[in-house]
Amino acid sequence: MKRAVTRLANLDLNLLVILRELIRERNVTRAAERVGVTQPAASAALSRLRRHFGDELLVRGKGTYLLSPLATQLAEQVEVVCAAAERLFAAAEVFDPKGSRREFTLLVADYTIAVLGEHLGRLVDERAPGVGLHLRLVREAMATHIDENIRLMDGMISPPVGRFRTPDMRSAELFRDRWVCVVSGDNGLLGTDRPSLDDLARLSWVAPYHPDQGSTVAPIPRQLTIFGIRPNVAVRVESYQAVPHLVAGTDRIALLQERLARQVADRLGLKVLECPGNPEPIVEMLWWHANFDDDPGHVWLRDLLQEAARSLPAIA
Repeated sequence: MKRAVTRLANLDLNLLVILRELIRERNVTRAAERVGVTQPAASAALSRLRRHFGDELLVRGKGTYLLSPLATQLAEQVEVVCAAAERLFAAAEVFDPKGSRREFTLLVADYTIAVLGEHLGRLVDERAPGVGLHLRLVREAMATHIDENIRLMDGMISPPVGRFRTPDMRSAELFRDRWVCVVSGDNGLLGTDRPSLDDLARLSWVAPYHPDQGSTVAPIPRQLTIFGIRPNVAVRVESYQAVPHLVAGTDRIALLQERLARQVADRLGLKVLECPGNPEPIVEMLWWHANFDDDPGHVWLRDLLQEAARSLPAIA
């Protein structure tokens, strides 16, 4: 333990910030501007980082820099560590949103941003103009290890999943939604405006977060398993917002959250149809680690998220 503490004390933790910006920008000059140092200082920091890791980190390509495999691996870690450090040093007995420069990090799906983002962004702008939001798109690997990752960020917005229910996890409901089917307005293979389970089984699908095999953790594969359907998946995509664009003008079908479907249906010429079977309700919840229970800034954030959720229009 003593050796580990000594190693940490000997590290220049400013290099973490430089490393984060170098990985984000893939450009020494822009990274220097973001950190507020000179270009030679950023170059010197990159040299120190290369010596420390024994790796080039930024590799010159055709007219630009590319991340080395190690830098790609470090990208996720440095974001999490920097966010945790910023939170640590922003901690205080009181929280003044008007004067705070704190940045809050939330792990969310792009669906959540589409539905809640405008309301949340407006409230933050009005109440805390200096406060930053870092909305990170959820990935399966991060969600799988959420019990570890949740300590290093302010929270995650997600439907309830069994593995999230641990003694150190807290949660609060934000809003509800429901599953609907979306098809193109000129779909030639669906002869009715009320698809049956047989229709769902025979049509081609656009499926977000559809696994290579077997898993029913993601919401839509779970619903299809409940329906007893093994879908003919024509397009897999790691995004909810992309789904309606990949259905439009085709004979494909998809399940989608109604709030998102209604936002884009008219613009893309889609029909929003009742979902057959008995789909589970969608319950979007905020999850956070118990360590943040009494953090005044975090309490403010939780209240603000609840207020943003209450401003959402009701669904049918």
